[in-house]
Amino acid sequence: MNLHILKTEEEYEELLAWIDTQFDLNVSPDSKTGEDLQVALLLVKQYEDIHFTIPKPDPIAVVKQKMEDEGLKNKDLTEWIGSKSYVSSLLSGKKPLTLKIAKVLHQKLGIPAEVFLA
Repeated sequence: MNLHILKTEEEYEELLAWIDTQFDLNVSPDSKTGEDLQVALLLVKQYEDIHFTIPKPDPIAVVKQKMEDEGLKNKDLTEWIGSKSYVSSLLSGKKPLTLKIAKVLHQKLGIPAEVFLA
């Protein structure tokens, strides 16, 4: 396999097919082909990072989803961040998400800080 920076989708697809074949063959990671496979995976990741970007999640949408997952209501957040009307305004986008509130939501709901910093 001639490994090089992927410039086209055709090259990307060809390399994916080759990688799939190598996995089917259960290639040893310590072999020359195994090392080529590791480089190929890095090339695919680089291509995907450039051409298939994943949008950053909306922090408020993540908070709402976490609340739904945990069975929480707006009133459940009042003891952490303020009145029921403030919580409602925050979750509807009428009030800004401050760093202080983001920190509390991170700690109390276990939402990764990266979500709030995006």
